[in-house]
Amino acid sequence: MKLDIIAGARPNFMKIAPIIAALEKVSSLSANRRNKIQYRLIHTGQHYDKKMSGSFFKQLGIPEPHVNLEVGSGTQAEQTGRIMERYEALLLKDPADWVLVVGDVTSTMACSIAAKKLNMGVIHVEGGIRSNDISMPEEINRMVTDAITDIFYTTSEVANENLRKLGHQESKIRYVGNTMIDTLLKNMPRFNKPEAWNIYQLQEKGYFIMTLHRPANVDEETKLKNLIDEIVKGAKGMPIVFPVHPRTAKMLKGIGIEADNLHMIEPLGYLEFNYLVQHAFAVITDSGGITEETTVMKVPCMTLRDNTERPETITIGTNELVGTNPDNVAPYMEKLHNGEWKAGKIPHLWDGKTAKRIVEDLLNIDS
Repeated sequence: MKLDIIAGARPNFMKIAPIIAALEKVSSLSANRRNKIQYRLIHTGQHYDKKMSGSFFKQLGIPEPHVNLEVGSGTQAEQTGRIMERYEALLLKDPADWVLVVGDVTSTMACSIAAKKLNMGVIHVEGGIRSNDISMPEEINRMVTDAITDIFYTTSEVANENLRKLGHQESKIRYVGNTMIDTLLKNMPRFNKPEAWNIYQLQEKGYFIMTLHRPANVDEETKLKNLIDEIVKGAKGMPIVFPVHPRTAKMLKGIGIEADNLHMIEPLGYLEFNYLVQHAFAVITDSGGITEETTVMKVPCMTLRDNTERPETITIGTNELVGTNPDNVAPYMEKLHNGEWKAGKIPHLWDGKTAKRIVEDLLNIDS
């Protein structure tokens, strides 16, 4: 089998790393399986900044991509078009049997379309998750990708049921767990204390860490200012470490937010960021992936969104859906300070062995 593995943006990297490691392990341990899967790692270049891409490859032990499509920045449509055009050209020159995509970024959808139009099989890792909010670009990416996927590797029974409701055959759905959690569990012993720990004199369980990047929160200056003001007030003087996403940084320039306990820093590497998450009092975010990591690390998490494609982090884990209205923040902050947050549990099959299950299944697929 000739297998293309697609990665384009930071959320993808944590999901592909354990799959590649599992493929390499099979190759090294089993001579009769060595040539059964020949993989090619394709980086679309959707995230091209080193802090958003290169450092993650190095920290997570991901090999240099075989191909970088170097699509760069642009609007959703511009990036989608360039990815499809360049990936199609590669496939016409050197076809694959199967294309494995992960998550829900633009690269996931664009490469799936290009491959399917050339009659190649599409495998979607993290298939079936839904926020049911089509104002989110990621939801469009999920819907389109899943519509043309041949094999789904899923993270939860909720995702399985979503796919069944869409009419997908049970034989296409493989409940394997969560590769992001494979990466998390493998790297927890390697988490690295960032400089911010000493600079801001952080204490164990004595600070918040916050991330914001979604349009609903950051694209309107007044809304963003009101949201951060409420968080600062609700923290009651406790430090808030805020690694600022490039999208958010552009908006913050015109707002002039300042507070003694608000520490805005550059984006962090995977090992440094998750060190801060692991030792935080709580996390405030609008990221989906971070809610999965906080669930496994048993860290309270407030999600500043009106919906989530990862409901198991709420029904089982440590996450709560706060919404995007700044007025909603205060009651949840009080709940945290009063020690009333739920303990949470870890969802089924989020055990660090997902990539192994995926590769074992891949070995049984006829090319």
